[in-house]
Amino acid sequence: MPPRSSPTARQARLGAELRKLREASGLPARAVGEFLGGNQATVSHIEAGRWGVSADRVRRLASFYSASDPQLVDALCAMTEARGKGWWEEYRGILPASFLDIAELENHASFLRSIRMLHVPGILQTADYSRELIGSGVLSLPSREMAARVEHRIRRREIFNRTDPPKFDAFIHEAALRMRYCSSDVMRSQLELLEETADWPSVRVRVIPFDTRITGSVHSVLYAGGPIPKLDTVQLDNAFDGHFLDAEAQLVEYRSLFDTIDEIALDTNESLKYIHRIVQDL
Repeated sequence: MPPRSSPTARQARLGAELRKLREASGLPARAVGEFLGGNQATVSHIEAGRWGVSADRVRRLASFYSASDPQLVDALCAMTEARGKGWWEEYRGILPASFLDIAELENHASFLRSIRMLHVPGILQTADYSRELIGSGVLSLPSREMAARVEHRIRRREIFNRTDPPKFDAFIHEAALRMRYCSSDVMRSQLELLEETADWPSVRVRVIPFDTRITGSVHSVLYAGGPIPKLDTVQLDNAFDGHFLDAEAQLVEYRSLFDTIDEIALDTNESLKYIHRIVQDL
């Protein structure tokens, strides 16, 4: 079986967590490779996410490592599902891999929290707003890729149609609600969609007004809850790519950031009124 040339972020995370368990056990990769009937390269490929691993093999490794957290082991076993089952795989080879990783991250999240300083969260964007926002970037995209990016962004919203959708707290700065990437009509429709989310059972939109004092550096970020806190993930957004963080110290830092934003943002009712006033100003 040839190794994967480009494992997904989820596959790489599974491998990284298995590496942490091995390192905590004090076992060298050579010994683990022999245990698996292979060699050190076998372990290297597994821990880099380049080779798939079954739930049975994860449990064998966890036992060999004397792993003492059954919840973590169960969660890692659940991550062994084969690549190719998600709707986002339809876009492989068309869109950058990071786009697919974000959709997969959102799909498996137990909850989502987002801070957006300059634009509406992608998962809550209308097609027209998304098209204008993407088109305002520094890259000139072929029409096929532009259409695929917009369609992919809209389809990410399907997670809210589930019987038990993940809770999503969207903290949006007033700047994002007033920035003119598009015409007034397009922006009005976008803000009306945010107003509509007030009726969605799992989504809470919270506005951070201009006159709210923000301490420290706040930037656009997505926090995705895992099946257990150890498997939470932070995705940092920028104009070109998405960067994933999962070190415990980083997770603690971003949990604290969201706690701070939760304290200063308007509640959902006041946020809805705030958005409605901005709509009326258009």
